Amino acid sequence: MLLASLEWNFFAAALLGGVLLDALLGEASRFHPLVGFGRLAGAIEARLNRPGPARIARGAAAWTLAVLPLSMLAALVCALPALPPAAQAALHALVLYFCLGLRSLRDHMLPIWRALRAADLTGARALTARIVSRDTRHAGESDLAKAATESMLENGNDAVFGTLFWFAVGGAPGALLFRLANTLDAMWGYRTERFNLFGRVAARIDDALNFLPARLTAISYALLAPGAAGTRRALACWRRQAPAWSSPNAGPVMASGAGALGLQLGGAASYDGEIEQRPPLGEGTPASAADIPRAWRLVRNTTWLWVAVMLAIAYGAQYA
Repeated sequence: MLLASLEWNFFAAALLGGVLLDALLGEASRFHPLVGFGRLAGAIEARLNRPGPARIARGAAAWTLAVLPLSMLAALVCALPALPPAAQAALHALVLYFCLGLRSLRDHMLPIWRALRAADLTGARALTARIVSRDTRHAGESDLAKAATESMLENGNDAVFGTLFWFAVGGAPGALLFRLANTLDAMWGYRTERFNLFGRVAARIDDALNFLPARLTAISYALLAPGAAGTRRALACWRRQAPAWSSPNAGPVMASGAGALGLQLGGAASYDGEIEQRPPLGEGTPASAADIPRAWRLVRNTTWLWVAVMLAIAYGAQYA
């Protein structure tokens, strides 16, 4: 529980070290471990993803080959008896840094806001196309702001809070297992002819790992909404709107986040030239460029709330 093998001060150093490394350095531009993992997963998928009755089983085998050896290696290295506590804390912090994506969210989202503020629709469309799968070629300011805000809220859970949750549960190996599983869901979890069967296990495992973090994220967004009315609105949107979303975890996160910000998200979006009507999210005004930094501040403040709560729980567990 909460890196029980480490003293509280070393747990605090590991947690704060990982979060601060991410804040200071951001995403590694070269030799990022998750990029290398993506190449490994692509090679495994190319070898095992073949048509046939055993496609789901081959997808399960591919997930196991991609995720478990690396997670087990991290667990073995972190548990080496020769490592002093300070070195263990540093190792946990380094792995957490590579698994977190808070700074990356800021670095991808705020340039969209700056482009929109400068009335550079062409630039904003190109920047938004890098982070979402929807068609942005003819998107206006509100469409781009909506796409960026939705991505910020959803990826706050996937790239930050889910990682912190599993770091609290299992240290560096827990955070790594979650991020690798989440990466495979992003690569294989599509309902297409190629991945509908092969990626089914990856999608279901990601759903399971994200179940608790997503709901804690939704609660956190509601608690940090401006004012009691914002909190009530976020909780009401979560209750009413989340069940309509096909994703059991994205629905609560985005509905609560949209309600906390007082925004209307969801609705129409263009995919492959066709308009898809998605369920509504939140209530209030349509998204505008100014809402992108508001969403960023909500995710950033939620991160520090989680860090404070995790430190308090760890302290209470070891010194009560």
